[in-house]
Amino acid sequence: MISIGLTGWGDHPALYSTVTTARDKLFDYSGHFPIVEVDTSFYAIPNNQNVEKWCQDTPDNFQFILKAYQGITGHLREDLPYETRNDMFQVFLECANTFQRFGKLAMVLVQFPPWFDCTAKNVNYIRYVKQQLPHLPLAIEFRNQTWYAAEVREKTLQFLQEHGFIHTVCDEPQAGIGSVPLVPIATANKALLRIHGRNIHGWRNSGNAHNWRKVRFLYDYNEDELQSLAAHIRQLQEQTKDVYVLFNNNSDYHAAPNAQRLKEILGLHFDNLSPKQLNIFEGEL
Repeated sequence: MISIGLTGWGDHPALYSTVTTARDKLFDYSGHFPIVEVDTSFYAIPNNQNVEKWCQDTPDNFQFILKAYQGITGHLREDLPYETRNDMFQVFLECANTFQRFGKLAMVLVQFPPWFDCTAKNVNYIRYVKQQLPHLPLAIEFRNQTWYAAEVREKTLQFLQEHGFIHTVCDEPQAGIGSVPLVPIATANKALLRIHGRNIHGWRNSGNAHNWRKVRFLYDYNEDELQSLAAHIRQLQEQTKDVYVLFNNNSDYHAAPNAQRLKEILGLHFDNLSPKQLNIFEGEL
């Protein structure tokens, strides 16, 4: 099965009705796509009350991809806002377990930073993350090319497979050591494809901390590029049971229309979505 969605649900104006409020955006989103990435969990671990509301606001078969907190992935170095590392993992585990209790956790996305290179120390840290988050489906996303160097690529994929990790395949600019190639190989019963755009200038020169997101993911895939992505998705589908596809190229709201077009190219139809809200005057004319 192939499922397509976006990273986050709050910033896709093409998906909302004219009467949609902020608290209703997830409901409207789930009328278009069956999966979504919870990207805000990278910055702060959601509380159970919010998670329960998200699960209740979406159809029974809707699935969330929960992005691991930045303290888990090493983005914060040692500057953690928790008394201990174990406390941090426990809070995140409770959050993930709430999604699981509703049957709506597709996977946890563990996206490591660009400086997380292929070393024995970092391999052991990945094992440590798995020990701290037992029984969760973990998808590993690398942002450093050393994991895919010719001499270690097969070992990287074998390591993911042996430990039951989901391989996160990425489409992104090829901008040196801090980017990875598109390697359409599945290592578990699920595969994840995250589509970041191909804005190589923005990837390398993303500006200051306040506007980097508006630059880094500014990209609109053309028809030939979407057809090529569809071919890679079909390749992944031959290797595994479920393929999850997320568009992250939303600096100028290109993610939703790109995702809709890819859905058409693949001939997909998503059942059991939320009913789409009518505009305020529809049904009265």
